[in-house]
Amino acid sequence: MPGRAKRDGAGDNNDPAHHDEAEGLALALLQPRDSAEMRALLADICTPGEIRSLAERWRVAQLLQEGALSYREIHDATGVSTTTITRVARFLRDEPHGGYRLALDRMRKQKNGTRKPAP
Repeated sequence: MPGRAKRDGAGDNNDPAHHDEAEGLALALLQPRDSAEMRALLADICTPGEIRSLAERWRVAQLLQEGALSYREIHDATGVSTTTITRVARFLRDEPHGGYRLALDRMRKQKNGTRKPAP
């Protein structure tokens, strides 16, 4: 299709068009001022199933950070597949992006009163 980047798989992450689209999305995700505005944006951008998947991954990341439950116990508590739990754990532990870790650390600081939410 004209005007659309070709999508043929994992290699797309190196495609400049994909980078530009991801950058635009990242900038849009920075615009909501509170959780209600973010929920509204997510409802517009994502399907209910995509929001559910994102929320499940976030809950798994929180449980993994707490460190009190095994993967099987997290699965039993959340219904999330052990494959997804393993993937989230790998991103927390090994991947260079650091997105989960950054958000978890900032939320922990905010909860402990050492950092105020962004205006």
